Amino acid sequence: MKKSVFTLFAVIFSLTIQAQTEILDTAMIRRIRQEGLERSQVMDIAFQLTDVSGNRLTNSPGYMRAAQYAMQQMNSWGLQSVQLDPWGEFGKGWELTKSYLAMQAPYYKALQMYPKTWTSGIKGLKTGSLLVINAKDTTALEAYRGQLKGKLLIMDQPVNYQHSFKPDAVRYTDEELDKMAKAAPTPARGGANNRDTAAQRRMREQMAARGGGAQRMMALLKEMARSEGAIALLSSGGPRSHDGTVFAQGGGSYKATDPENFPDWVLGAEDYNSLLRLAKSGINVQLEAEVKTKFYTGDLQGYNVIGEIPGTDPVLKDEVVMIGAHLDSWQAGTGATDNASGSAVMMEVMRIIKTLGIQPKRTIRIGLWSGEEQGLLGSRGYVRKYLADPANMQPQAAHQKFSCYFNIDNGTGKIRGIYLQGNEACAGIFSSWLSPFADLGAGTVTISNTGGTDHQSFDAVGLPGFQFIQDPIEYDTRTHHSNMDVYDHLIAADLKQMATIVASFVYQAAQREQKLPRKPMPAPRPAGGGGLGF
Repeated sequence: MKKSVFTLFAVIFSLTIQAQTEILDTAMIRRIRQEGLERSQVMDIAFQLTDVSGNRLTNSPGYMRAAQYAMQQMNSWGLQSVQLDPWGEFGKGWELTKSYLAMQAPYYKALQMYPKTWTSGIKGLKTGSLLVINAKDTTALEAYRGQLKGKLLIMDQPVNYQHSFKPDAVRYTDEELDKMAKAAPTPARGGANNRDTAAQRRMREQMAARGGGAQRMMALLKEMARSEGAIALLSSGGPRSHDGTVFAQGGGSYKATDPENFPDWVLGAEDYNSLLRLAKSGINVQLEAEVKTKFYTGDLQGYNVIGEIPGTDPVLKDEVVMIGAHLDSWQAGTGATDNASGSAVMMEVMRIIKTLGIQPKRTIRIGLWSGEEQGLLGSRGYVRKYLADPANMQPQAAHQKFSCYFNIDNGTGKIRGIYLQGNEACAGIFSSWLSPFADLGAGTVTISNTGGTDHQSFDAVGLPGFQFIQDPIEYDTRTHHSNMDVYDHLIAADLKQMATIVASFVYQAAQREQKLPRKPMPAPRPAGGGGLGF
């Protein structure tokens, strides 16, 4: 970047420092910007995690390829204590080794299909007719008993395709960010304003009952199909699965003692609806298929990748600033935006810090998590192992020395700000830390929380855990858990911006005189009691 631009930044930073109580190291922020924006390696890292490693289902060969690469790379940068850290038993690994499905009659048509995870394959090339299952409950399903041998099954549930006149990829508008910034704090858990009304409870119970009924029927159908020798079940990827995009993920249990799940194959709306219309019209639909899958049971442990840059301050070196992202993915794509993007950004943050020769006061640690897609399992296991168990909320020694955790897991979109997770005391701190990046589009601080990712594991035991606000781009419309979640859907400029801002946050947190403020310690949450009881 040109010297005159840096001079302008220095003036802006100086004014910011005068207006804020937080002390910003403007010289180091300038160096971080140069390294992160001009000499980035984030796309090289992302290439290794996606195209080279393949999909990264937990305990699969692809996950281990990515984990070994990450460890090798972090060791080459000079990180210490780099390791595969076991967090507890996960279960079986699974890999798809062959997948083929085509319609042979009434004419030939290649079909785009993705087997669900942890489902079994079929022996050899199979040809069978398509059987439509029209059943609303388990009683109606019994009418099909004895008819399933050699059939491929499809539920009479057409996908209602809706044309969209909105772009797939979007960024937050100024108005949307302003609304986030003005959001009111959410009432505390268990507060009067946060309790369900009787009507809300009844509605939730009714929805659960309906969902439970559908699950029971599908379980019975698969049991009948297996026992009678059906070939497979054809499933729809839902209304978002269209125009070549297919959303496909789990297909059943992966625990060590559980049997292989019945073959369950996902199609896009166009193929699914076409097959269903043909079969319902009375036409004999013949399909040809060959699917091979492989299970891995030699090591059932789940593993996270951990590495660190040790602190150097005699008093603060045992305190920890942590960053992380989940390394695992689903099977249809290569998990580029969910979440190779986050993992690559966080690895790039560690590279930036080491390349600049920073000697942090506090230890800076990275965690690349496994099992996130099955319920934040890797980060929960780490927290329980080293920090505190939410079932009893008895903190370990490291809990007191833990400063904060920052997470990335919302796709390829650039950072626009940060969610406070209800931690109001951090608002001014983060506003100050974001001020040097207004020109990069980041500045919003919201009291709100975004859920469903690994920062919640730390927040659940009273530690400051945060997720950044990111532009949605096409995360929900096109890439999340789909076959389109691949390298080409990453935005290089956005990943560079993300790594630069996170590196600055990490540096400020590591050098700050005090650890970040905490919310009150939550009450114990026994397993099965709701929330994040692990």
